[in-house]
Amino acid sequence: MTTTTTSDFQQFMKRRTEIALAYVNGDAGPLDDIATRREPAHFFGPNGGHADGVEAVGRDYRDGAAHFQAGGDSRVEVLQAQDSGDLAYWVGLQHAHVRVKGKPDPVLMDLRVTEIYRREEGGWKLVHRHADMLAEPQRKPAG
Repeated sequence: MTTTTTSDFQQFMKRRTEIALAYVNGDAGPLDDIATRREPAHFFGPNGGHADGVEAVGRDYRDGAAHFQAGGDSRVEVLQAQDSGDLAYWVGLQHAHVRVKGKPDPVLMDLRVTEIYRREEGGWKLVHRHADMLAEPQRKPAG
């Protein structure tokens, strides 16, 4: 892991891990607490598409969490993180076993994640999240 972070952002990232766990158990509240209330805001979710603007992003976060139920697990693997002044980011992987409503067995979700934060009102607020499914690298054509 490559990090150049202050202890403030390191502490925040510990909280971010707890927030990810709440989310995969169907609770979007903690994520909503760290989501920006100021424009711009963006979300590129694991099912494709994108949400632009505070209202649309918040709606996507809530809709996503509503698909999960209690009994999930999540682990965040930070590959790189940095904060400087009023901006911070982390990139890495989120490994989760989730309980999806209507499915009898847990579902494995490994996501590639990039998040960007802005300091607002004395705390870190999520302004951009890009999460997509981790896939095997595509083979390069011979030749």
